[in-house]
Amino acid sequence: MRSNASVLALAFALAACGGTRESVGATLPLSGSYGRYQDTGLASWYGEEMSGNRTASGELFDANAITAAHRTLPLGSFVEVTSLDTGRSILVRITDRGPGRRDRIIDLSRGAARLLGTDRRPLANVRVRAIIPSAQDATTLHAGRSVAARDPGYARAASVMAPVRTPVSHLVPGRSYILQVATFSNEARARALAERLNGRVVAGGGLWRVRLGPFDDAARLQRARDAVAERGYGDAQVLPED
Repeated sequence: MRSNASVLALAFALAACGGTRESVGATLPLSGSYGRYQDTGLASWYGEEMSGNRTASGELFDANAITAAHRTLPLGSFVEVTSLDTGRSILVRITDRGPGRRDRIIDLSRGAARLLGTDRRPLANVRVRAIIPSAQDATTLHAGRSVAARDPGYARAASVMAPVRTPVSHLVPGRSYILQVATFSNEARARALAERLNGRVVAGGGLWRVRLGPFDDAARLQRARDAVAERGYGDAQVLPED
């Protein structure tokens, strides 16, 4: 049986053979900046009006397939897209370049937007992060079919490239730090998570951030980071206290 890495490598090879319209930035390596990619912002979607057109990968666009357009991630790579309004997550394959508008971070196919539950409005607040899917899910997505909707903890089960237990490092002695666990566009969801973690919510820019701390001891900070990682928040950020 092929490993996840082998499946993903095959996906990149197939995408490269499919066409020549790949733009600059489409050849980011599997490790490095691609492996650490995560962003939060607006997602749009496009549908039947583009059916039959060639995507940047060379494939014909299928509005019902679970695909997306991104400006820089490798064609043929996979991302987890999470709705910040509902917490629902899906897996999507990158096959095209876009969105054209700079205030949006990803353009979903109608099928992907429907699976995420955001197809009834033009824009949705989402989190996007690069992952390595299971071999079964990669094969299913390549066939144009959807995989089961995932909760945010799926990223850990499917081997997100960033390790779950990331060591805390580069702390300045005598300085305090906070742990930013997650960012939501829904205040109620943010406060519910903060209550479960015994944390607090910081509002700003229309978003609500769940934070723990402050911590002035690296060992306590490491234990807190490991604890939230086990709950599916392996991308929690260590930030200096303001």
